[in-house]
Amino acid sequence: MRSNMRSLREYVSEAIKSGIAIGHFNVSTIDGIWAVADAAAELKVPVIIGVSEGERDYIGVRQAAAIIKSIREDRNQPIFINADHTYSLERVTEVVDAGFDAVIFDGAKLPLEENIATTKKCVEYARKHRSASGQSILVEGELGYIGQSSQVLSAKPDGVQLTSPIDAKRFAAETGIDMLAPAVGNFHGLLEAGMAATLAAKKIDAERISEISGATSLPLVLHGGSGQGDDLVKKAIKAGISIVHVNTELRVAYRTGLVRSLSEDPDQVAPYKYMKPAKLAMRAVVIQKLRVFNMM
Repeated sequence: MRSNMRSLREYVSEAIKSGIAIGHFNVSTIDGIWAVADAAAELKVPVIIGVSEGERDYIGVRQAAAIIKSIREDRNQPIFINADHTYSLERVTEVVDAGFDAVIFDGAKLPLEENIATTKKCVEYARKHRSASGQSILVEGELGYIGQSSQVLSAKPDGVQLTSPIDAKRFAAETGIDMLAPAVGNFHGLLEAGMAATLAAKKIDAERISEISGATSLPLVLHGGSGQGDDLVKKAIKAGISIVHVNTELRVAYRTGLVRSLSEDPDQVAPYKYMKPAKLAMRAVVIQKLRVFNMM
């Protein structure tokens, strides 16, 4: 990383001061990486690439970190990589060792005591290491439950549980996390009934966000950002959200763009040609979201 590049921690702090949020976009392929990187470069804003356990296994754990590092250094672009939804200490240590900029241990389905204990171990391990950019690694914890599938769903996930500000205060104090992902009316995925139905189901509680922010004094992360609605996302940011995750909308855009491309030119066999429209479809979604998150 070049000497004038700020760390992800610094960009998050700057976002809080400016009343905006950093966009976090999950990808599964190199097309997704470039779609996000190019969109952020066009708008001149920092961005985070997210890869879940399945996504980073598909790309390659160390390979994903190396690709983002190379883009950051070659372009002098503030682009960072986060190990999204990691479910064990072993897999947390894997991405820390690989040089990721951030990692979230998702113990949302665990009893509170177990979630605290394992999250604390993740923090302790990360504190002993540095990311590929030479900076300290941010550790995010998750409290409350919002489902686990970034897909088009038939119904709202079962067992959704909102985060208590009291529990959040204890969780933050005992684990030492850098960021917290609370459940505040959000959930992963989109509803197959459409965007209107999804928006009606995802009722973001801005007051709860504000209470959790005040109780923890931590940057808060909004997961399940697909289909939230621009106005609700802006209210969430004003209430204390510093990072917003988007995945399902990108997956839908990619698939739609690819199907259209293959339908319009069924004889094309060059992947870099028939996959380009899919990449551009993702890029358009990222640009729109980044404009909202950065209050443009």
